[in-house]
Amino acid sequence: MMQKALDRVVDALDVETFLYAADEEEARSLAEQLAAELNLPHGDVVFLEYKGFGARVRIRSYIHHPGDRYRWLERGSSK
Repeated sequence: MMQKALDRVVDALDVETFLYAADEEEARSLAEQLAAELNLPHGDVVFLEYKGFGARVRIRSYIHHPGDRYRWLERGSSK
């Protein structure tokens, strides 16, 4: 069985993009909506810079927190 690459993420996953938005508030709302649409667990907007007609945003999703059950350590996982 092929293992998912997401199962090998040690801590967090960042998604960075530029969103067309009327203002900073709309950009933040769209970034949060994007995290939900991508099914990112615990998605947080960690960077937002509004410039003219949109915003550069970075969304961070913590896949594993310290002390979590790390999927790559499970019995039978391949390297």
